[in-house]
Amino acid sequence: MCPYRYYDVMRESKDPRQMRYQMVLSVERRGIKATARSFQTSKNTVRKWHRRWVAEGYTGLEARSRRPKHSPSATPPHERTKLVALKHIYKRIGAEKIKIIEGLSRSSRTIRKIWREENISSRKRRKKHQTKQNLRAVKREWSLFQQIDDDTKYLDDIPEYYLQMKLKGLPSFQYTSRDVTSGLTFLGFAHERSLIYATLFAEYVNTSLREAGVDLSHTTHQSDNGSEYIGHPLALGPSSYTLTIESVPGQRHTTIPPGAHTWQADVETFHNLIEVEFFEVEHFTDVPDFFNKAYSYLAFFNLLRPNSYKENKSPWQIAKEKEPGISQAVALVPPVLIENLLERKLENPLRGGHDVSSTPSNGPQRSSKLVLAGG
Repeated sequence: MCPYRYYDVMRESKDPRQMRYQMVLSVERRGIKATARSFQTSKNTVRKWHRRWVAEGYTGLEARSRRPKHSPSATPPHERTKLVALKHIYKRIGAEKIKIIEGLSRSSRTIRKIWREENISSRKRRKKHQTKQNLRAVKREWSLFQQIDDDTKYLDDIPEYYLQMKLKGLPSFQYTSRDVTSGLTFLGFAHERSLIYATLFAEYVNTSLREAGVDLSHTTHQSDNGSEYIGHPLALGPSSYTLTIESVPGQRHTTIPPGAHTWQADVETFHNLIEVEFFEVEHFTDVPDFFNKAYSYLAFFNLLRPNSYKENKSPWQIAKEKEPGISQAVALVPPVLIENLLERKLENPLRGGHDVSSTPSNGPQRSSKLVLAGG
């Protein structure tokens, strides 16, 4: 008698055909019942492998796939083709985000499986840095607009955008303000990086938020030590940007320690997201088309896009939880072409900073469709 049960040996064997071969030889010498007792298995198992041996020889002793010949839930060919095309469009965006953006019914696991089968792989990402001190829980407890991070993004180092920028006169710099606790984000674009443009954008954000009923008296704006925020490093007094921020009673401007770029992690995270989800994906016909698409993306980001870092909630959901009576207008501030703000300022030099219009003439206008889409 075999000292081991047949199924135990099968689980550990690298070539199960060897034992099955011994089994069928035993059947021909001793019969099915004796063989089943000897190998400590059922008569049906012995009979199955003997029949396959008789019909197919040694190759018949290989295990056969139990995969069904027809799967009703299998992804149809036309849908597979669509998923492959979407990956070519969205490039570095993962399955979870594409599923949300396109409203797909397939699970992200199924989408990734189809991409693997079609030999489509995402660009390899570097291993995530292990954060020594995660402030997620601390930031979650902050009040809405307790801290806004400001930063400037160069757009001329994005290959998919660079040629469009040169041929169609699109902006080469992005000015970003982002509320740390909710993720609500505000955008300005320009063709240069300068102190006056950062100042004008600060006026624009202040005006837009105050018109929406936001109390900025306890808000801190944090920026790096770039010249567009602090002016000349040897200047004796505060920059015009700082004065504009602090012209709102109670609001103040601080800068990060030199080289401490992780202090700007929230706004830098958005810069990576908009590069992957917007600049690498979209194609623009002209400047107005650029601003219309930028406004659509920003409204989607603020109102609908779930943030896995913030419990899969959108910035607007978090803002509503913190201040239930807040106006949806805070999530729908249009991106602005800062040159337009400068022209308006030069045309009306006596106007104060809080009179800057929140709907620039060459930028996108507010869309009632987007307002309805936000709920």
